[in-house]
Amino acid sequence: MREDGGVIQGELFGDPSGASAARERSEPAPGAVLLPGWLDDDAQLSLVAACREWARGPAGLHSVRMPTGGMMSVRMVSLGWHWFPYGYRRVADDGAPVKPFPSELGLLARRAVADAYGPGIADIAGAASYEPDIAIVNHYPHGAKMGLHQDRDERTDAPVVSLSLGDTCVFRLGNTETRTRPWTDLELRSGDLLVFGGPTRLAYHGVVRTLPGTADPALGLVGRLNITVRQSGLAAE
Repeated sequence: MREDGGVIQGELFGDPSGASAARERSEPAPGAVLLPGWLDDDAQLSLVAACREWARGPAGLHSVRMPTGGMMSVRMVSLGWHWFPYGYRRVADDGAPVKPFPSELGLLARRAVADAYGPGIADIAGAASYEPDIAIVNHYPHGAKMGLHQDRDERTDAPVVSLSLGDTCVFRLGNTETRTRPWTDLELRSGDLLVFGGPTRLAYHGVVRTLPGTADPALGLVGRLNITVRQSGLAAE
């Protein structure tokens, strides 16, 4: 336990079977599952290459201005539906149609949910029938972070799948009521999978900091990429 009251725990995309022996599966909160090293090296390289393609314009990587006027320190690109504060639409900020959601990424995300919940998948709302149609790719350059927030723009309680690439980060998983404690700080490394659903689906969460220089140089990546995959619950158009 820390003095501030938090707790610290430490086929396109290849075979996600590179789990680290030194870092074991954990469940930091009800409905939240961390699988360290879930993506092997080849899968990580394939995803980084895919992210570079998705980042190209039009409807590419962009900075987001919040309603308060401030700019987010991360840059992002959306697939399937374009996220904006606070909702989704089919058109990106540059007026171009949003890029399609890749079917291969959907397969990977469904496998992630199945691996995370295993035999208990039926006990997590929306997990057994998970049909993702949105991905948001966030790039964290050195010094970037993300404040505590809820993923509540979807119209479904299906789980969120989060894949980490590049630099390690400190990810803060909070409670569902407020941005204040209690929370748990997780170290997310490249290749880690975090799935949160059920009672933790609307937990406040964010990235406190990244740890520059911790990425494998073979990835050719500066900073951190995070891919979150979601089911929108929005009607198809």
